[in-house]
Amino acid sequence: VQLQASGGGLVQTGGSLRLSCVLSEYGIRSTYTMGWFRQAPGKEREYVTSLSWDGRHAVYSDSVKGRFTISRDIAKNTVYLQMNNLQPEDTAVYYCAADQGIRYSTNPLAYHYWGQGTLVTVSS
Repeated sequence: VQLQASGGGLVQTGGSLRLSCVLSEYGIRSTYTMGWFRQAPGKEREYVTSLSWDGRHAVYSDSVKGRFTISRDIAKNTVYLQMNNLQPEDTAVYYCAADQGIRYSTNPLAYHYWGQGTLVTVSS
């Protein structure tokens, strides 16, 4: 399984971006739970959100709840992260991740497959 993340860029405070993550296989249609994590310079990788394999269970970290939305397009084998009202503290490299053996986890070690990351920079 290969994941390709894209959509990062530079945005001003209060702006929006939508990240995409494409799976190379039939992952979305099967039993892959998808997650988004982020890592700011000098900090540990942080859980952002995840969507269970059946699409029924979306979880968000407190820091993004109400501003970010995870969704998927099964036909395109793609998971999205819509980010609104971005703040400077959201600046980080964002990674998508996937795993078949879980329904939900905030632990990056629970995910076996990772994309290469896409940089989001929010200017103040």
